[in-house]
Amino acid sequence: MKSTELSETDKAFYQDGQRLAEIALKTKAEANYLWQATRQEQDAIEELVSALMVEAKRQNITVDCKKGCSWCCYQPVFGVAHEFHYLWKFIELNMDAAEQKAILQRAFDNYQKRGRLSQEELEKSKLPCPLLKNGSCSAYPARPMACRIYLSMSEESCKKYHDTPEDKDNYPALLEFPLRAGQMMNEGFSEGLKGAQLKNNEYLFEEGLLIAHNNGEPIDLPLNDHPLFKNME
Repeated sequence: MKSTELSETDKAFYQDGQRLAEIALKTKAEANYLWQATRQEQDAIEELVSALMVEAKRQNITVDCKKGCSWCCYQPVFGVAHEFHYLWKFIELNMDAAEQKAILQRAFDNYQKRGRLSQEELEKSKLPCPLLKNGSCSAYPARPMACRIYLSMSEESCKKYHDTPEDKDNYPALLEFPLRAGQMMNEGFSEGLKGAQLKNNEYLFEEGLLIAHNNGEPIDLPLNDHPLFKNME
């Protein structure tokens, strides 16, 4: 995306993301620096969302998202390499081997179904996220940007979107600002990674999880050797 196509607000979020990545990897492209930058990016978006929630309440705008509401956790989600790199480290540190294996199996089962779909079929597909457990995200603190910025003003609109995906006129009543802010920050982060010769590839959620696992090989591989960041062109 060309900078001339961005508004001043877009540029601010883009530059924030780019700066986080560039500063973190300026000295050396190592995993711990990338994880730290990813966490900072996620914290920044969380602060923005919290502020928006306060402002929405002040203006009597309802945001229906809450723990236990999981209508959006059945639709296809995309993320980028640095998010899956961080997410799998979180899973590795916080879940036992049996739970990790179950998550990977669910991701594999989903990808077997979704990986063969056309774009139109994919958009309509509804499968439970591999991380969904008892109606909530089992890796909530490390969830990707796409999940963090998905804020709905109407649970009913989300339910309808879940139940009738073939209705092209139906879409959840989402807040636009966090969607754009998160997109810009991630695009800036991807640009910042280029200085370390890292390609921040985009993946379908299930595919990203499977690649991040790297067939059980050590997650602390040099970033330039990690399959998540390989040039796919």
